[in-house]
Amino acid sequence: MSNMEPLRMIMDHNASEVRYSCGGWVKGLRRPIGVAYRVACRVRVCALVLAFTYVGLPNAHAVAQDESPEDKGYRIAREASARNDGFGDFTARMSMVLRDRKGRESVRKMRFKVLEVPDDGDKSLFLFDQPRDVQGTALLTHAHVNSEDDQWLYLPALKRVKRINASRRSGSFMGSEFTYEDMSPPEFEEYTYRFLREEPCGKLTCTVTEQIPLDEGSGYSRKVVWQDTAEFRTWKMELYDRKGSHLKSLSLVDYQLFLNRFWRAAEQTMVNHLTGASTTLQWSDFSFGNNLDDREFTRTALRRSR
Repeated sequence: MSNMEPLRMIMDHNASEVRYSCGGWVKGLRRPIGVAYRVACRVRVCALVLAFTYVGLPNAHAVAQDESPEDKGYRIAREASARNDGFGDFTARMSMVLRDRKGRESVRKMRFKVLEVPDDGDKSLFLFDQPRDVQGTALLTHAHVNSEDDQWLYLPALKRVKRINASRRSGSFMGSEFTYEDMSPPEFEEYTYRFLREEPCGKLTCTVTEQIPLDEGSGYSRKVVWQDTAEFRTWKMELYDRKGSHLKSLSLVDYQLFLNRFWRAAEQTMVNHLTGASTTLQWSDFSFGNNLDDREFTRTALRRSR
C-alpha cells in the first residue's frame, strides 16, 4: 500500500465520521460551535490525515469499527444538537389535542417562543389562549446544562406565579400526556448515550440510541430514540418509567425546513401505554429571527404575558 492510499481512504470517508475524528480532540467542550471551532476542526483533520500518511496507522474504516457503542451514541447526540445550534430565537403557534382512552377530545391553543442562550440551556415560554378557563396561563422555563431547570407557572385566576419544584417535573402538564420535564428544551449534556442498532424507519434509515438521564430526579429511567442518518431528526422515542416499564411513546411527523437549516416537526403525539390516553401537539406559524429580548423571559414578564 502506498503512502497516498491511507490519505485517499480518509478523504473518501463520510463527513459524519470526519467530524467525529475532529471532535475527539475537543470532547470535553460543551456544544462547540462557531467559526473558530470549524477552523480548528479543519486543522486537526489535516493533522490526522498527515499522521495516517506518514506513520501508516489503520485506515478510517478500522477506526470506525473500533468505536464503542457509548462513543457512537455520544457522537450521534452531539451532532443532532450541533445542527440545532445558532437559531437565535423563534416563535410558533400550537394546538394541543387531548384524547382519553375512549377517543373523546378536548383542544387547547397556545403560543410559544424560545430564546437560545449560549453556553447554557434555552429559555422558553408557553402562553395559553384557549379555552377560556385556561386563557392567560403561562409556563416559563429556563433550561440549564448540568443543573436542574427552573420552571414557573402563572395562574391568572389566582394572579400568582408558582414555581415548579423538581419533584413535580414528572407531573402532567395541563392535563396532557406531556410532563413538565417533557416541555423543557432538551440539552444533550444531560444524558449518557449508547448506540443500539441501525434499522429502516419508513423510507429512511435510522440509528437507535439509548439515552440515560443524569438527573436522578428525572421521571424516566431511560429513553430509546430513533433518528435518521441523513439529517439527525428524531422520529420516534420510547420513554421508560423509573421502574423500567415502557410508559409512553412519542412520534414526530411532517418535518419542515426553516432557513435552509433548522428542521421542526409539525406534529408530535405522545401515547400513554398505561392509561390509553394520548396528546397531540400540532405546530404552525414558525417564525425565526424575531429579535426576542431576554427580558421577555423573566418572572416579572410572566405576569404581563398576553
